[in-house]
Amino acid sequence: MMYRLIADAAMVVHFAFLAYMAVGGYVAWRWRRTIWVHLAVVAWGLLSLATGVECPLTVVEDWGRRGAGLQGLPPTGFIDHYIEGVIYPEEYANLARLGVAILVLFSYVGYVLRRQ
Repeated sequence: MMYRLIADAAMVVHFAFLAYMAVGGYVAWRWRRTIWVHLAVVAWGLLSLATGVECPLTVVEDWGRRGAGLQGLPPTGFIDHYIEGVIYPEEYANLARLGVAILVLFSYVGYVLRRQ
């Protein structure tokens, strides 16, 4: 039971992390100090995308699922399992990434404009 809770908690945190990556720059419009957290989150996203480094949340969820006797995540990871092919078709992955990049870029432009 505990393994399942750990896996589910890791999944929820992972979704929250991805949502914050997409819109956290807008949060910084209100709470300016959070921009540093968002920059770190975006940097991690870019690093994992560019290098394929495995996210610790994916490791924890996979460990919890296996410990609970469930099938682990596929080798392609969290996004391929829960998002690509579920929320949008796999062939639109690059378009979805571009959409997130545009959201982040606009949030940073707005952040700078609001600071002035």
